[in-house]
Amino acid sequence: MNTKINTLNIINQNFLIAVVRGSTPEEAFKAAQACIKGGFKTIELTFTVPHAEEVISKLKQTYNHNKNIVIGAGTVLDDTTARLAILSHADFIVGPTFNKKIALLSNLYQIPYIPGCMTTTEITNAMSYGADIIKVFPGNVVGTKFISSILGPIPNANLMPTGGVNLNNISEWIKSGVAAVGIGGDLVGSSKDGNFTLIEQKAEQYVNKVKSF
Repeated sequence: MNTKINTLNIINQNFLIAVVRGSTPEEAFKAAQACIKGGFKTIELTFTVPHAEEVISKLKQTYNHNKNIVIGAGTVLDDTTARLAILSHADFIVGPTFNKKIALLSNLYQIPYIPGCMTTTEITNAMSYGADIIKVFPGNVVGTKFISSILGPIPNANLMPTGGVNLNNISEWIKSGVAAVGIGGDLVGSSKDGNFTLIEQKAEQYVNKVKSF
């Protein structure tokens, strides 16, 4: 397992996080592989995937030789699921909301916790419990102007929008000052059709887009 500092550095340096869902473990695994082949270094495997912990373990074993790739657990709603993710060697934990018990557990095991927040109160509360990165969710609801508005009074917040990020608007998110972005449906949506080649191609487009900045 990567150290907490190493994981945070990889997330920050590579900027892009693939939010991988799937109706089956095999579909999710292949989608994650396609993202990595396309140049992504950070994968968030959500617990909406059946037996997600097994997929996380399999991905960790597959890419164990590459310390620049981190595999995290997403859609973690409670500390029991967080514990399961940690036992599966997840490098980080992401949730749609802030959960105090998950924060404390993550701190104990030195795992980055990225909770979903939507208000200044939620953001500062999560930060006070050690959240190094805040997931701004849903991103398509709050918009890019929300980021600059938050960073005015809270400039030390590391914000990661998820939801609604795509190739057409990612440049606006970058300009707004976010620390990273989570990309789901626009990147891996074709996995349900088994078109993993398209996922790889889209991943390459995202990587090239970010490199241009």
